[in-house]
Amino acid sequence: MLNRRILRIKAFKAVYSFTENQSFTLKELEAQLEHSLESTRDLYLFLLNSIVPLTAESRSRLEAAMGKFNPTEEELHPNFKFSDNMIAPVFEGDPDFQKLVQKKKLGWDQYDVCIRHLYESLRSKDYFKRYLASGDNTLKEDAALWMKIFENEYEDNEELEKILEDLSIWWNDDLAYALSWCCRTMESLSKGRPWNLPPLFMSDLDKSGAKESDRDFVIKLVRKAYSGYEKYLSRVAEVTPKWDRSRICSTDLALIVCGLAEADAFSNISPKVTINEFVEISKYYSTPESRAFVNGILDKLINN
Repeated sequence: MLNRRILRIKAFKAVYSFTENQSFTLKELEAQLEHSLESTRDLYLFLLNSIVPLTAESRSRLEAAMGKFNPTEEELHPNFKFSDNMIAPVFEGDPDFQKLVQKKKLGWDQYDVCIRHLYESLRSKDYFKRYLASGDNTLKEDAALWMKIFENEYEDNEELEKILEDLSIWWNDDLAYALSWCCRTMESLSKGRPWNLPPLFMSDLDKSGAKESDRDFVIKLVRKAYSGYEKYLSRVAEVTPKWDRSRICSTDLALIVCGLAEADAFSNISPKVTINEFVEISKYYSTPESRAFVNGILDKLINN
C-alpha cells in the first residue's frame, strides 16, 4: 500500500521530530514510525467504512419522504438506485472487514452529522443525478460512482478534515493518498474481485521477493539518519557560509539529513533520485525558499 514517496515522508517526519526534540531515543522514533505507517491503512479503512452509513442515509431519507402526510409524486415513487448500490453490501457483509474496523474502532456512529452533510452535498451534484437517471444498474457503474464520491466529496472537506484531525495526529497529510487507495479498491471491485486488506508495503505485492523490502528501507533510513545526525549537521556546516544552526529551519535540516542518510545507506539508489525525492517533499513541508536550499546542499554533499 505505501510507496517509496510516502515512506520517505514518514521517515522525514520521524527525523523532524528528533530535530525538534533530541531527547527522543531511537526506540521511540521507531515506535512513532510504526504508528505512522499503520495509520495510513487505518485511514483507508475508516474511509471505506463510510460507504455503508452513507448508503443507509440515502434509504432513510427516501423512506421518510414516502411516509410524509402528503408526499409528492417523486417522493411517493423514489429512485432507490443509490440506496441499492452493490458496493455497500460488499463491506457490510464482509466479516473480515467488519471485524477489522470494529477492532480498530473505525466506526462512523458518532459522525452522523457529517454523513448527512455528505449526502446533502452528493445529491446536489450533476454526476450523481446522471447516475440516478442512467438506465444501467451494474456493479461497474456503482463502483465508478463511489470513485467520484471519494474524489469529489471527501477531499477539501473541512468537516471531514476536522474529524480526521481529532481522531489521529497521523492522519493530517494522508487523506489524498488513502482516497487514491479507496478508488483503487473500487476499480478492483468493479471487476468482480473480492475485497482484501492491502498489504502495508508495496514491496509485499512482489511475490517473487525480487524487490527490497519497503519496511527494511524505511527503518534503515531512519536508523541511519538518527545514528549519523551530528555527522550530517557537520557536513552541512562545512558547505554553508556563516553556519548558524538556529537560522536553518528544522524542516530543511530534517530533509537534508534524510537525503544524506539515504545516499549513505542505499548505494543502489541513484543520487539524482534521492535528491529529487527530498526536494519534492520540501515543496509541501517547508518554506518557499527550501526547494533551492535543500537541492543545493544535497547536490554539493552527495555529488561532490
